[in-house]
Amino acid sequence: MIPGADLSAPFGTIAALIRRHAQEAPQRRALQQEGQALDYAALDALMDRVAAALQRDGVHPGEAVAICAATSLAYAVTYLGALRAGVVVAPLAPGSTPDSLEGMVRDAGACLLFTDREVARAMGSRAAAVPRILLDDAGGGLGWPQWLAPAGARVPDAAVDADWPFNIIYSSGTTGEPKGIVQPHGMRWAHVQRGATYGYGPDTVTLLSTPLYSNTTLVVFFPTLAYGGTVLLMGKFDAAAYLTLAAREHVTHTMLVPVQYQRLMAHPVFGQHDLSSFRMKFSTSAPFAAALKADVLARWPGGLVEFYGMTEGGGTCILEAHLHPDKLHTVGQPAPGHDIRLIDEDGRELTAGEAGEVVGHSPGMMKGYHGRPEKTREAEWYAPDGKRFIRTGDLGRFDAEGFLTLFDRRKDMIISGGFNIYPSDLEAVLREHPAVQDVAVVGVPSEQWGETPVAYVVPREDAIPQADVLRDWMNQRVGKTQRLADLRYITELPRSAIGKVLKRELREQYAVHRK
Repeated sequence: MIPGADLSAPFGTIAALIRRHAQEAPQRRALQQEGQALDYAALDALMDRVAAALQRDGVHPGEAVAICAATSLAYAVTYLGALRAGVVVAPLAPGSTPDSLEGMVRDAGACLLFTDREVARAMGSRAAAVPRILLDDAGGGLGWPQWLAPAGARVPDAAVDADWPFNIIYSSGTTGEPKGIVQPHGMRWAHVQRGATYGYGPDTVTLLSTPLYSNTTLVVFFPTLAYGGTVLLMGKFDAAAYLTLAAREHVTHTMLVPVQYQRLMAHPVFGQHDLSSFRMKFSTSAPFAAALKADVLARWPGGLVEFYGMTEGGGTCILEAHLHPDKLHTVGQPAPGHDIRLIDEDGRELTAGEAGEVVGHSPGMMKGYHGRPEKTREAEWYAPDGKRFIRTGDLGRFDAEGFLTLFDRRKDMIISGGFNIYPSDLEAVLREHPAVQDVAVVGVPSEQWGETPVAYVVPREDAIPQADVLRDWMNQRVGKTQRLADLRYITELPRSAIGKVLKRELREQYAVHRK
């Protein structure tokens, strides 16, 4: 047995598991993107070449490299090869501003930056002190094929501990400057071990269309490979292409964010594809409407699991929607071994039935925000017995059966005339109107009330009422304090790459257009 390659052990490494699969089933397909594929033998060999090149360049275990590029096989191999060398990976969002990218590379203390031509052009001379390796081709810089150690290089897996940093995932920056979330190897191992519950195995075929820098993708990417399955990578999500690929490749598992489910279920050819191979579909990262979950259950074979949690860790709730069709309005119950509680604004723990901020403790928790002890302290809550929890910033309530219903992000709650208004309540009412395809409600400043709610609506393509008519329809159905001050149509809500509505942008947009 390869050391660290026993899934039943308290701790092991993903790199060691891939080594084992390469020995036991060398020709089994591991990774594929479009017409290119790597079997486990080829993946294992390339991981060795990456690890050897990092060692040659003086990157030591515990030090970091950054990857900022579009999804590719080279990206995935570089990530996995760095893990074999015990090197910490900081995957960065290519859509970030050049200044933000430079700041994240510097904050991570990255020794090398793996990127592609498009990101390199956008960054220009920023972070020039960090050597760059281009994953797509040389194009005037050092290309990945030339950077790799020679074929045949062999590197033993680094002897890492469970509390060693695995990666640094940067928050989206949708509410401010991105913070580096340090996830330890033990946290990832806990994610992998949980995979047995969801039917991962050597015959798994997982289709991923969310980016590799996102924790949303990684919580499915790593378990698939750990169990010897196949990962199909889509560089960019397209509903028609996704459905074609899923049917052709007999996909068994997938991770999608709610807006992707929405687009797939609404696609005119959805029902024409054979999706009977699916065993499990996952979702996370954004609110998942109960009606949409019900539609997925009704028309898409296989189970549906929603994860609620944070990249920071600290507790996960799981809704196995196919087993609890009467709980689709919730995000499920705490995962086994996870302690989820509610606290008030003063940090006091609340009793059952009361609404408050969600805090969580679990075996998989971030060590902290990289280089920001003060931000780490702000994100922590300690129970009277000293137990450490991570604050989510979300507001929720447990029902009598222990299922958690979320209201909103605490920062998105609107306080109007002293009353608390939850945008999700208003969004749910607006979604009942047949002309509404998507909606987001935000609070904007008001001289009279302090804050007041405003709705941005994406209309359906058929008959669209005047904005003031839809607003009046809405205001007749809510309480006086919940009435909309304004309603505006928008062609598409601004979202992050993993589907989160960027409400800050809507507030800023309203402030500009209001002047």
